Amino acid sequence: MAAKAGWRYRGDPQEGQSAPLVQFTNGKLKSPENMDFTLYKSKDANNPRKKHRRTLNTETERLSYVGNNFGPGALKCNTLCKYFVGVLDKNSGHMEVYNAELFNMQPLISDNVADESLSEYLTKSYREKVDLCIEAFGTKKQKRALNSRRMNEVGKEVLNKAVIKAAEDVIETKGVAVISPEEYEALQVPAAAFTKVTSAEIAKMMEENSHCFFVLDELQSMPLDEKSRDHKARCLCYLDYLVKLSLQRVVKKKNAMGPDCPHVITIKLLKTFTVLSYTNGRINNQVSASMKAKIAAHTIALALHINNFQADLTILQRDLKLRESRILDIAKAMRLKITKGRGLLGLDEHKLGILTVPLPVCKMPSVQRRRKMK
Repeated sequence: MAAKAGWRYRGDPQEGQSAPLVQFTNGKLKSPENMDFTLYKSKDANNPRKKHRRTLNTETERLSYVGNNFGPGALKCNTLCKYFVGVLDKNSGHMEVYNAELFNMQPLISDNVADESLSEYLTKSYREKVDLCIEAFGTKKQKRALNSRRMNEVGKEVLNKAVIKAAEDVIETKGVAVISPEEYEALQVPAAAFTKVTSAEIAKMMEENSHCFFVLDELQSMPLDEKSRDHKARCLCYLDYLVKLSLQRVVKKKNAMGPDCPHVITIKLLKTFTVLSYTNGRINNQVSASMKAKIAAHTIALALHINNFQADLTILQRDLKLRESRILDIAKAMRLKITKGRGLLGLDEHKLGILTVPLPVCKMPSVQRRRKMK
């Protein structure tokens, strides 16, 4: 006659401690019998919320693993279900059943991980954890793609920091910091034409396209006060020089910003907004892509000062010959609020950049994955 099988409930295998059951997030163990586990429990036995906290740790030849029954890495099923583990005696056919608890074991990439590093890892996003796994286990192709994506992110971050710093230097001093005292004094002569400009002269400037759209637009609403009129004329004159410099790739002529541009301003603009390049045996002043972004940031900041902390980004985009997305990224990096408005004639819709308090949060532009067309 066959022996009867039975089971007996034993509760916790140790007083106040359930049997730990583990699962690994990145695969299965080939030799689980060769692993040692260490269980840590909270010392705060008087606190009803902390006294049941446990941390399970183990190590393999390549990685260390940690699992918790609390915090963001803990399994929610422990609070919804009750688990048991049975130990069967094959000779007698009897099984002893104990309380059990599941632990989700997560790998730690670093060899020496302190408590702060563990908490930091557990709070990382899914994308960041995938990147860490690619660094440790990815193929060469995956690692190259990861490095390329990170380089693009770093490049945009560096550009945004440079734009933000330029904006802070200019906006905090109401736009005058972009113009040094020597340059401001030198602007008196060329700005005199703007101070006494008439409607007929503005119309002639438009026909000859001798100045940028922003300057021509602002000349139609000059202040009546003589001091304010002179100040605005000098700022408009300097902004016009910035736009003319931005439209050049290589500065070859001495009077590249126009014959009326003072020498002290020409030297300052070339030193600040160009880089030296060696081409065909000659050293040239080149306006690189990063310098164009720097000029655009200074131009927007000066436009904010001229027009009561509001700048028509659509007009500046056309003057600087930039893509709309490019000038909007620069404006957002300068912490401007982007709104929509009407143009001078009220026919087309323009994008406006407004300096408001508190400043809006600067969000990094998302890096989109490029898919190859088949």
